[in-house]
Amino acid sequence: MNAPASNSEGPDLVVAGAGGGLAAALRAAQLGLDVLVVEASEHFRRGNNTSMSTAMIPGAGSRWQATEGIDDSPEQFVADIMRKTKGSADARLAKAMAEVSAPLVEWMADHLAIPLTLVTDFSYPGHSAFRCHTVEGRHGSILLDHLAQAVSTNDKIDLLAPARLTEVLLDDDQAVRAVVIQMPDGSTEEITTRAVVLATNGYGGSPELVRELIPEIADARYHGSETSLGDALRIGAELGADSAFLDAYQGHAALSKKATTLVGWATIMHGGIVLGQDGRRFGDETTGYSEYAATLAAQPGSEGWIVIDQAIFDKCLAFTDFQQTVDSGAIVWADTADDLAQVTGLPVEAVTLELSDIEAISRGESIDSHGRTYFANPLVAPYAAVKIVPALFHTQGGLVVDEHARVLRPNGSPITGLYASGGAAMGISGHGASGYLAGNGLLPALGLAYLAANNIAAQNR
Repeated sequence: MNAPASNSEGPDLVVAGAGGGLAAALRAAQLGLDVLVVEASEHFRRGNNTSMSTAMIPGAGSRWQATEGIDDSPEQFVADIMRKTKGSADARLAKAMAEVSAPLVEWMADHLAIPLTLVTDFSYPGHSAFRCHTVEGRHGSILLDHLAQAVSTNDKIDLLAPARLTEVLLDDDQAVRAVVIQMPDGSTEEITTRAVVLATNGYGGSPELVRELIPEIADARYHGSETSLGDALRIGAELGADSAFLDAYQGHAALSKKATTLVGWATIMHGGIVLGQDGRRFGDETTGYSEYAATLAAQPGSEGWIVIDQAIFDKCLAFTDFQQTVDSGAIVWADTADDLAQVTGLPVEAVTLELSDIEAISRGESIDSHGRTYFANPLVAPYAAVKIVPALFHTQGGLVVDEHARVLRPNGSPITGLYASGGAAMGISGHGASGYLAGNGLLPALGLAYLAANNIAAQNR
């Protein structure tokens, strides 16, 4: 490593990561701070986990809900989180995220002029109310474009990319005093600052850490940022920070095998099904797309087929990801059950029997043997099908933080000036994949960043 240069004066805040971390930069700038954002990838606007999301941001008790007459509250949201995680999520952090969720989306709309709308055409597994807010196209790249544009026009924020924050340095009082930035040519620079937000996501891009910490999904495709290498965990460990929920992750059971695009779980929640290589269903798909990834991975060949009909197909076109899957040619069509078996290569008798069973269940004439209780309508020909494989999207464990996003030591004391958000911090999904709710990635990414900026500004007064 080259000897780092030294800046006598530096920004009030350094943010590592230009995904959800941009919310920290924008909020801090709004509160009068000078900010430097350091981003490892020059292609971050299309290649980080925020840009690859479906841009679903929960907001419990938002004005959009009030307009729609939807009764919701932070307390109800916390109850949903604890129910989905079977009580294993950190209750303090869940409360903080639920309470900031509505103010966050309203700030994004009012201060950043991001055109958010409330998703009411279908419900995600585990949410007891329509509370997910999104942008037109329902794609993270559109959301990130809004954030990046706001940063580019803010004279209190500088963005350095590509560059990687490799170290956080503490003073004699064990408070943040500087960071070390590494440039693509290997040269380094020390930049003085009193506050750092680690927003570098988790460790999903490190096959070694994935196999060590979440082996059940290690053989699935990784569908996330290549720079999510566990930098925050390493930096935090070097500074004596605590970590938790390292076995938590968001999987997804709806990645197109052919196109490596997200088919989306709206296909299922609108009434679609997943067939295995034997032509039969193998579980309750509505339990959640995250945990169903491991279920799919355990099937012969670790692949399956999502089957929908024309009505579901039309409803899913609102998602950019689904439209990209359509444009790729990954979806095949069939006019009958026999045709569906032929185009998918699945056994005719099994496919015909499964479609017949689904029709009876959806009409209330029988009970699903897998425990699924909701089918919007019977599937009606013509059928559309797409081959899917399980994927790992991002990890959900990380540095232990408090309700202000401050990074904590094992004894519960904060490391002064050090904050973490998103996948760099522990999340609200409990353990494993089953506790993941839609928005559990974006809400801590944006919400913890927002809370960190508030706390940093308060300390600078």
